[in-house]
Amino acid sequence: MIKRHFFLVAAAVLLGLMIVAVVLRMAFAGEEKAGGGPGGRGGPGGGRGQTVSEAVIGARSFTDEIRVLGVARGRRSVNITSSTSELITRVLFTDGQRVSAGTPLVELQAREEDAGIIEARAQVAQAQRQFDRYKTLADRGIAPRVTAEDAETALATARASLTAAQARRGDRLIRAPFAGVLGLSSVTAGTLVNPGGVITTLDDIDVVRVDFPVPERYLGVLRAGTPIRATIDAYGDEAFGGRIALIDTRINEQTRAVTARAEIPNPGARIRPGMAVRVAVQQGQRTAPAAPEAAVQYEGDGAFVYRIARGDRGSTAQRVEVETGSVEGGFVEILSGLNVGDRIVGSGLNRIQPGAPVRVAGRGGGQGGRRPAGAAAPARGAAQ
Repeated sequence: MIKRHFFLVAAAVLLGLMIVAVVLRMAFAGEEKAGGGPGGRGGPGGGRGQTVSEAVIGARSFTDEIRVLGVARGRRSVNITSSTSELITRVLFTDGQRVSAGTPLVELQAREEDAGIIEARAQVAQAQRQFDRYKTLADRGIAPRVTAEDAETALATARASLTAAQARRGDRLIRAPFAGVLGLSSVTAGTLVNPGGVITTLDDIDVVRVDFPVPERYLGVLRAGTPIRATIDAYGDEAFGGRIALIDTRINEQTRAVTARAEIPNPGARIRPGMAVRVAVQQGQRTAPAAPEAAVQYEGDGAFVYRIARGDRGSTAQRVEVETGSVEGGFVEILSGLNVGDRIVGSGLNRIQPGAPVRVAGRGGGQGGRRPAGAAAPARGAAQ
């Protein structure tokens, strides 16, 4: 009797659990249908659509630029050397000194030259006395006139020898050929210098020159005076302005490029000779539709975006092939495929399939759908 009652109670409990399970299943099925199933409030793209950010195609200015790499040079640069082998007796400069044209830099040993000057002066004095004597005698008619003329020639020769001796002495004092800044040097008094040996360097860097190659197809748009913009790795994105000063008269037959020279003002001597310089030559500006770089996907030789299309049942992502142009400032120029004002998916493209329902972050997706917990904050970008 007890066993019979036990089985009846167990059967009743099991039946009750089954009824509860069926009720819960029906309740969850109804909620799913109401929240995002076909024909429900959300419709396609309702509760189950992928949440994306939105960008709007806008008009933006793009600049046509020729971008090349060049090397900075001083407006004038020279290695200070000696024309003879001699010992240095005095160093008259310091490293990094700014000097004027003609400033003495190094004095070489000049004992022979000093002796030569003394000898030449003595010869001039002797020739002067002989000329004075023969001229007086010739004026009195005692000596022939030709003797006085020979003495005058000897005096002129002695004076020329003195000038030559002084010039040789002057060569022992090396001077700056132009104004500029001296570089590092390792010479001191007592150093033996040889012809061609570098004593120091001298650079005029108030204005720097940059020589850079330009393909010959751009020769028609290059002109002396055309503005350029230069950037240097050492200074990040800071731009230095300048102008094209000269275009070479010849084209390299191997590279089919012409060399252009730009001059860039260099206050503070921030640009140093030898620096790599990225040069951008502007050709003009144009206005075109633009999309954020993150919204454009590349596939092979082509590119595409997902345009957000609104319908009666919500928004869907439509794949649109586009033709792209320049990339500038984080935006891609759209040559064809989209118009200004079109709404496209701004991010999360790798999780989207063509025609899939999408929900714009911050709009609840389509018509009345709820934004899932943890969805991204509203991010509506416009390519302006």
